[in-house]
Amino acid sequence: MAITRDLVVRGEDWYGREMDTGDAFEGCTFLDVDWTEGASEGASFDGCVFAGVRFNAARHSGSAFTNCAFRRCVFFDTRFERCKLVGSRFPGSTFTLLAVDGGDWSFTELAGADLRKAELDGVRLREADLTDVRLEEAVVTRCDLSGARWRDVRLDRADLRGSDLSSLDPRTARVAGARVDLEQAAVLATALGFRVG
Repeated sequence: MAITRDLVVRGEDWYGREMDTGDAFEGCTFLDVDWTEGASEGASFDGCVFAGVRFNAARHSGSAFTNCAFRRCVFFDTRFERCKLVGSRFPGSTFTLLAVDGGDWSFTELAGADLRKAELDGVRLREADLTDVRLEEAVVTRCDLSGARWRDVRLDRADLRGSDLSSLDPRTARVAGARVDLEQAAVLATALGFRVG
């Protein structure tokens, strides 16, 4: 597999472009690229910068976007399946109808992201920064959120069943109508100072 290093791609139309395991990028920069309806399967991006990139209706499966910066990117109807985004950051990016199925998003920085109605199932989000994230009516099920930073997160009417909520302090979050299972309810009650059982 050949690795492309330090490439700069500016303003290109990548509509519908597909990438696979033969595509690997390190330290590359993608500026104002339109990757609408694009797809990747097993592609690799390490330490890359995506600025103003449109990922609308894109599908990524088994790909890696590690230690990448997504600045002011647009994720509309974007789907990630079994992808690795460890250590990536998303400053100023927008998410609408985002779906994430499995994969490792540990140590990601999502502070301030609007993830209302997003669907995340079976995702590893260990020590992710979820400060001030909007997750109203989102589905966040069976996720490993151990060590995540939750301060001022909004979880109203979110479905959190099966996820690790051990680092969530319900006193610093909005949780009205959020759905949890019995085991999670015991964890949250303990965090509030109740003795369960």
